[in-house]
Amino acid sequence: MLLAAAWTALAVGTSASRLPAQPLPAKLTDSTFWKLVTDISESNGYFRSDNFVSNENTFQWVIPDLQRTTKPGGVYLGVGPDQNFTYIVALKPKIAFIFDIRRQNMLTHLMYKALLEESPNRADFISHLFSRVRPAGLDTILSPEGIFAAFAPVQPDSVAYRKNIAAIKERLTKQHGFKLSDEDLATITYVYDAFVQAGPDITYNFSQGRGSFGRGRMPSYAELQMETDSDRVHRSYLASETNYRALRDLEVSNLIVPVVGDFAGPKAIRAVGTYLKDHNAVVTAFYLSNVEQYLFQQEDDWRKFYTNVGALPLDSTSTFIRSVFNGVGYYRNQGPSMRAQQLLASMLDQVKRFTDGRLASYADVIQTSR
Repeated sequence: MLLAAAWTALAVGTSASRLPAQPLPAKLTDSTFWKLVTDISESNGYFRSDNFVSNENTFQWVIPDLQRTTKPGGVYLGVGPDQNFTYIVALKPKIAFIFDIRRQNMLTHLMYKALLEESPNRADFISHLFSRVRPAGLDTILSPEGIFAAFAPVQPDSVAYRKNIAAIKERLTKQHGFKLSDEDLATITYVYDAFVQAGPDITYNFSQGRGSFGRGRMPSYAELQMETDSDRVHRSYLASETNYRALRDLEVSNLIVPVVGDFAGPKAIRAVGTYLKDHNAVVTAFYLSNVEQYLFQQEDDWRKFYTNVGALPLDSTSTFIRSVFNGVGYYRNQGPSMRAQQLLASMLDQVKRFTDGRLASYADVIQTSR
């Protein structure tokens, strides 16, 4: 009997191991979403800036190329704040994971999640994000220029502020049931206060006493939303109600998952890779900003990162999106006024170059991008 039971258990285990991978879900429950956030996340790390918004005014430029070479319905990976939303609505993934070494970035994304869920349209979202009373007469066909022009003279409202910050915390902790600590909630308040204080003019180097970083004038939140791609098409997530609804639908379905993750860490990227393989999913794009620039300055962190990327499910269309700043690594004839340049590269090709020992410096990374 014991022998028969053992053979039965072995057969069951073998059969289970051969079960096909389940497809990515169309929606995550609150408990599954929060388990992913907590299980994948690593320890809180340090970066010198709050990084409330992007400082890359050209990040939309590569979207036409990305849409030609990648496929909808895959997986988007990214780093940093809300510029990821614009890539997400353009690339139409089934699920997105946002890594950042700072827990504050994960909490910033939860703040955005709550605000997006609370706001059925763009004007309501801007009103809630900055605690400005919505101007009368705004409709859903306005351009981003028209919307921000309408909000420009509006000052923050203390009554709206108290209502909005309470609604953010209520939605996250009560409606979703996310287990946020008092420190987490204080961090969300700190981030929200920055947006309310600065309004749509908030920039990357806006400071609330932690120091100001970056040289020269940075683009504001409003300016970034009014930028275009290389074909002069507005691509931001606030460019149209269609873009906004696509983003909001993903948030409502818990399909934008922010995690605390070090690119060179032992856990986060690899854990996402395991999850994606379990669901037979492939990475569409990985937006890196200029994180690699720092990895190559930190001993062998760059090696750890590319090893981690090698654990992700990739195909021939999987694409790195990276940013180059202030002329570092430029190999094209760019003028001195260009602060940032977005470059693309095949993830499979660069992982292979790394494995073969042909990618061993930041210059190698840039030179093998397009």
